Amino acid sequence: MTKDEMMLGNKVPSNLAQVGVIVKYTFLEYLRSRRFFILLTIAVVIGTVFTFVVGYYRPAIFLSSELVFYSVWWGMTATYLVVLAGIFFGGDAISGEFQNRTGYFVLPNPIKRSTIYAGKWLAALIASSIILAVFAAIAMGNGMYHFGTGAPYQFGVSLLFSWFYLASALSFTFLLSSIFKSSSYSILVAAILFLFAFQIIQTFIANLVGIEPWFILTYGSQIIGNVLQIQYPENSVTIAEGLTIMAVYFVATVIIGLTLFNRREFT
Repeated sequence: MTKDEMMLGNKVPSNLAQVGVIVKYTFLEYLRSRRFFILLTIAVVIGTVFTFVVGYYRPAIFLSSELVFYSVWWGMTATYLVVLAGIFFGGDAISGEFQNRTGYFVLPNPIKRSTIYAGKWLAALIASSIILAVFAAIAMGNGMYHFGTGAPYQFGVSLLFSWFYLASALSFTFLLSSIFKSSSYSILVAAILFLFAFQIIQTFIANLVGIEPWFILTYGSQIIGNVLQIQYPENSVTIAEGLTIMAVYFVATVIIGLTLFNRREFT
């Protein structure tokens, strides 16, 4: 082996290559874990139940029109599926490095913490996107069966908004995971915030105080269902506002979460 070959063999991979390696092995870890198949099972079970109910009982709330079908099927469930994905894949993504002591083996290597953070986030996004895509495929299959046409463009827009919400939700849960060293705490706080606290605060502020809750992420996610309405609801969050809320949450939580991860020491 020549000197140049030895130097090339000892060369530290680029940051992009390191991100790719972390994405690969983190994603494979998700595929081998129970959480991925539990969430996939939840999505399939919900889709199967909807398929049976609509096919057998043919409720008018589903079959009155194609847009109403997707509004009920997707608009009322997609946000919850996104939240579950954020909790399942982001709740302990960083805190697990402290609790399981895996950071002791990774960080001594010539790799930046931002690279680890980005790789894990991308792996979580890919795993979550697969779950979302499976549920969307089930919805489209049923829609095409009952109406004989392709999905309306509003469904494609809502699916895109759901993916934006997914990115923001994952970034937020990664932030919580960077705050807590215990996976149990980070997962519990994420579940409480998304499933209960945000909605309670949003309702309280909107109905009792009379202020638009523009600073709550779940408020912005309402555009996912609103865009599937025959007429976009008045006095609700606009599409521009919803996308802005998601974007601000995404950027702010990524910066804060990564800063906390960079400053935290393994003791």
